[in-house]
Order: sequence, then structure tokens, then C-alpha cells
Amino acid sequence: DKQIYRLNLIDTPGHVDFSYEVSRSLAACEGALLLVDAAQGIEAQTVANALLAIKQGLEVIPVINKIDLPGADIPSVKQQLEDVLAMPADDAILASAKSGVGIPEIFDAIIGRMPGPRWANHSACRALVFDCVYDAFRGVICYLRVFSGSIKRGDRVLMMSDGATSEVKEVGIFTPGMKPAEVLDAGAVGYLVTTIKEVSEVKIGDTVTLTSDP
Repeated sequence: DKQIYRLNLIDTPGHVDFSYEVSRSLAACEGALLLVDAAQGIEAQTVANALLAIKQGLEVIPVINKIDLPGADIPSVKQQLEDVLAMPADDAILASAKSGVGIPEIFDAIIGRMPGPRWANHSACRALVFDCVYDAFRGVICYLRVFSGSIKRGDRVLMMSDGATSEVKEVGIFTPGMKPAEVLDAGAVGYLVTTIKEVSEVKIGDTVTLTSDP
């Protein structure tokens, strides 16, 4: 359609022990791709994560992956989608990441069925921390989704949960490796490096905003 789209993909942990991390990742999204193995079918963790996405009101697009495997049973998996998750089997996209089958259809579904960034027109800066890692040289690196406003190097940010403030040393995006950027604006998913040095000072699910306009 001659339009340019920016798509941000957050890969969530599949294991049920990470349900809180998954819920925060889903909170950063407008929709979810529900991947089901064509040979193994719907597993318990698939159901748990699908229900989390549905509970948060996300647009869920089921994808039956690995359809090229010898043990693939597509009719059975489609039946499971209807019986277990109450999702119309006709909505499922058949795909193989290995051979490339169904990939264009997945992109079409993301663009056509998932809504655009919500709350982007709000005046203040608001970003959700959905994960963080520790780097020996740079300290704590927060993974975040910017819902409104923008964050750039030199800004002073405020952690809403405890009122802690720090200076932004770097922002960037994932390509999928870390790539520094000038600014993270509304709708963006990226990373934030501040003067925070201890992981314990960052809470998953926290809201980051600017001290100048909290």
C-alpha cells in the first residue's frame, strides 16, 4: 500500500515460571503472535500465555509454525485452536520460518489486524520497563516501551515506583543487536542506559518519565 511501517517485536519467555515477565511484555504491546508448533500442538504454556494476552485485550493472531515437519498435523492443531482457545481455525496462518512459507501473510496480518500505538498523543513522557539486564561497563540497561513523549540522551528520568532519578547516558533500538539512537519516541521499543548501577534499583513493570514534566 506504499506505506512505511515500523514494527517492534518483543519475544516473550515461553516457560510458565516467567508469567510476570510475560505479562509485562504483553502490556508493552498492542497485539500478539501466538505461535503453535504444527507437530507438538498446543502446550500448557501456550494456553497460559494466550489467556494472558486475551485478558489484556490484545489482538491475538494465531500462527501454526513448522508446517514443513514430517510430523506436522495441521487439521489436529486447527481443531485444538477452536476447542482449547476458542479461536476460529480459519484465522490461523500456516507458516514455516525455515522455508519462508507464510511470512508475508504474517506481516500483512500484523499491519492489517493489529491497532497502532495507543496513548501516543499524551503530552507527557511515559515508558514501561518490561525487562532489564546488567552490563559490567554500562551498568543497568532497561528495556522499555515508550507510550508517549520521548526520551533522549541528557534527559533526567524519574522512576515512578520509588521516585529515584537518574541521567540518561544512551538510548537505542534493537536490530536485533543494540543500536544507539538519537531519541526514543512514542510507540518505540528500545533500551535505556542511565547512571543506575544496581539491578535491584529497577523494577520490572515500572513507569519511566521525565523529571521536568512527570
